[in-house]
Amino acid sequence: MHRNLEHSEEKRLRQERIRSLIEELIKSLGEDPGRDGLRDTPDRVSKMLVEELAMGYFVDPQVYVKTFEVEEYASREGLVAVTNIPIRSLCEHHLLPFFGYAHVVYIPSGKVLGFSKFARVIKVLSSRLQIQERLTEQVADFLNEVLNPRGLMVLIEALHTCALIRGVEESMTMTTMAVRGVFEEQKDMVNLALQIVNSSKLQLPKFEGF
Repeated sequence: MHRNLEHSEEKRLRQERIRSLIEELIKSLGEDPGRDGLRDTPDRVSKMLVEELAMGYFVDPQVYVKTFEVEEYASREGLVAVTNIPIRSLCEHHLLPFFGYAHVVYIPSGKVLGFSKFARVIKVLSSRLQIQERLTEQVADFLNEVLNPRGLMVLIEALHTCALIRGVEESMTMTTMAVRGVFEEQKDMVNLALQIVNSSKLQLPKFEGF
């Protein structure tokens, strides 16, 4: 996992380097980085990347882990579902955003994760240069390690702007799924988990005219 670099000198230096690169990019496009509309753009973009869109390189998701022992789950097969967790990431192929929702269903073995921590952990893992397939596996691996559940399913649905505003210019979505534990062998459990997710999930937006 990445080291926690919040408020560090290394983080500040990286932001400065990114600022210089953005200024050079503007020049390479034939624009004047000194004109009114662009004068503050390198600062804005570098801050946005380091503090928001790529903050996953500077924060260890472990800092957000807070688990609770729940004895009632130690001897039962109850399901826990956390759905409609927002994801926002940058596709590593074109540096364009993809966004959507993650859904997590797991069978605890006596330990549960604080409800809001799912969103925080997924935000860190998605705030890097990613592809959706890898992100899904990383979320599953991380939660599986933290919770050691009997079974785990992670489903991510996302709209990719690299397909929306370039290339085929179509409003296409991708769905990826990763399973661990009993979900790998028991298809009926996967079907039950999918029913739970489908009954509660929000719909991604559709864009017409592309």
